[in-house]
Amino acid sequence: MAPSTFFLIIFVHILAIFSYSCSASKPKLSPEFPAILVFGDSTVDTGNNNYIHTAFKANHYPYGKDFNGHVPTGRFSNGKLVPDLVASMVNIKDTVPPFLHPKLSDKDVLTGVSFASAGSGYDELTTTASGVIPISKQIHYFKKYLARLGRIVREKQAKERVSRALVIVSAGTNDFLFNYYDIPARRFEFNTSGYQDFVQKRLKNFIEELYNHGCRRITVSGLPPVGCLPIQRTIQFWGDRRCIEDQNLGAKTYNHKLAMALPKIQANLPGSKVVYADIYTPLFDMINHPKKYGFVETERGCCGTGLVEAGPTCNVLTPTCEEASKYLFWDSIHPSEATYKYLAQYLEKEVLPKLNGNHSHHHDYFA
Repeated sequence: MAPSTFFLIIFVHILAIFSYSCSASKPKLSPEFPAILVFGDSTVDTGNNNYIHTAFKANHYPYGKDFNGHVPTGRFSNGKLVPDLVASMVNIKDTVPPFLHPKLSDKDVLTGVSFASAGSGYDELTTTASGVIPISKQIHYFKKYLARLGRIVREKQAKERVSRALVIVSAGTNDFLFNYYDIPARRFEFNTSGYQDFVQKRLKNFIEELYNHGCRRITVSGLPPVGCLPIQRTIQFWGDRRCIEDQNLGAKTYNHKLAMALPKIQANLPGSKVVYADIYTPLFDMINHPKKYGFVETERGCCGTGLVEAGPTCNVLTPTCEEASKYLFWDSIHPSEATYKYLAQYLEKEVLPKLNGNHSHHHDYFA
């Protein structure tokens, strides 16, 4: 690879936001969740980064190409994200607005918002250079939300609404890509297992903060197959496009630890339900059995070459594929709306019933 090309890839990689950090039951679920509250990274940021000083934005075409009205909203995809799709499933509304939107209505506050920020992570180091909203500061905005909610309805009603809200937490991929695999700052302090434990300790503290502010129904997403992200394949191999096995193994190990830790966290938070959302398994199945899901391309994104484009380099001058729904990835990092639809179906079948108290044992996620 020519040096200039390599440095272009690294530049794009640093500017982009790494993460994924994803019908029949509508009548049953809708009374259970009066609101949706969302925290995390670009997988669930519905536009907060539009209103802060950062280069990590998706408020330009072709982002939003297949969204309502074909407009870019700040979502890092061609269309809706998992929180939007889940909101529709539980019969709240079609989309989840960003908390920082200057025209956020009282109705939006009542039915829920996203506090997420593309590029964020549990590790404070993840956001040092980017200027995005770290997970810790998302709690700060959540407190402002609670104050506004208390002004709209009585304090008792506000507490009840928050306690029954569906809380989605999706982050972690940026921590490993920014700090460990691609920019190995944390490798000087931790081995892989040690850094996994460090990140999950931060996550545990975050869940406890959510609980202390009234949240009781929390789903926490694990990591995706990190080594199969198009940008990772490009940086590591360029030509043959293989997934990076050690990064996938790291993600699986992290997820196993998380799945074991969350029940223990729940046990120490009376009245809570803290449920693990396994996005690795369905995503890996899509990558390995694309025809099953109607995909024709899983190794590159729809935007541009699909090898390196993301954020500012996926723009109005960048050509896109004809049918984004046939691509698992929209850009070199983020899934397409079609992929998010399958992940939302997984949440509906495997996660939401556990938060409701109705434990499901489905294993064919997308039947």
